[in-house]
Amino acid sequence: MSNPSSRQWGLEQIVAELRASREELHRTRHPRGIRELPSREAIVGIVNGLRAAMFPTHYGAPDLTSESVDYYVGTTLESTLRLLCEQVRRALRFLPEHAETPEAELTERAFEITRALGAQLPAIRAILVSDIQAAFAGDPAAQHITEILLCYPGVLAMMHHRLAHALHQLGVPLLARFINEIAHSATGIDIHPGAQIGPSFFIDHGTGVVIGETAIIGERVRLYQAVTLGAKSFPADDDGTLVKGRARHPIVEDDVVIYAGATILGRVTIGRGAVIGGNVWLTHSVPPGSSISQGNVRAETTHADELDAAKRAR
Repeated sequence: MSNPSSRQWGLEQIVAELRASREELHRTRHPRGIRELPSREAIVGIVNGLRAAMFPTHYGAPDLTSESVDYYVGTTLESTLRLLCEQVRRALRFLPEHAETPEAELTERAFEITRALGAQLPAIRAILVSDIQAAFAGDPAAQHITEILLCYPGVLAMMHHRLAHALHQLGVPLLARFINEIAHSATGIDIHPGAQIGPSFFIDHGTGVVIGETAIIGERVRLYQAVTLGAKSFPADDDGTLVKGRARHPIVEDDVVIYAGATILGRVTIGRGAVIGGNVWLTHSVPPGSSISQGNVRAETTHADELDAAKRAR
């Protein structure tokens, strides 16, 4: 059969069944029928543009000079922020508070948010430089800063996260989540944009790292691959709907090191300077300066349980 017709494909029946699934049986459309969605392609271009503006000699044009670099940064920011403003406008429409916002007002709000993000870029760059320096200091295999900027997945993930977290704080959670999921796809590192992460943060290797929405991480913290900072349980309402927004992920204080495969669950605190060994499973807090390994985690857990029992007895 050289050129089958639509009738031979059975397209009329397929289209009808897809319409029924889409409109009646298995609806996935937003309840308000929003059709104008943020664009993944545009967001990838925006993140690349912002990275190029912050680190032009590594991610920008290859022939930049000291005379042309400022012009390049300015023109790149101009075009990138225009693209970002449109994506922010589209994302804002998904917030309940903007369900009925007039289009002109929504556009103005998107401009204000985009301008605020632009103003934060020098501070975001500064904290990213601290992350890059932490990677160089923490990895004996690192030869120079350029290698880290071009090759390290943890740094790529943090570039996305620092931008996404700023947008999350500015009230655009959908766009923020979009940015971090693009990094997740590229690196295997899954960081929720709501997570609060201090400066000089280093993820070595990176694949399989998960950091939850309400996690709080201090300064100079180092994680290795396959570390999970997750939730222990998910409270639900009487009707079974999960309660949103509760603090349910760990707090990791300054100068903590967490080795490969460790899993830390719940709103527990890992004290300053603690070292959590590989493949440890933790669901309780540990004091500052602790060293937890598979061999002693049971003893630590028993001691924590005894302290909890003593508190309850009082």
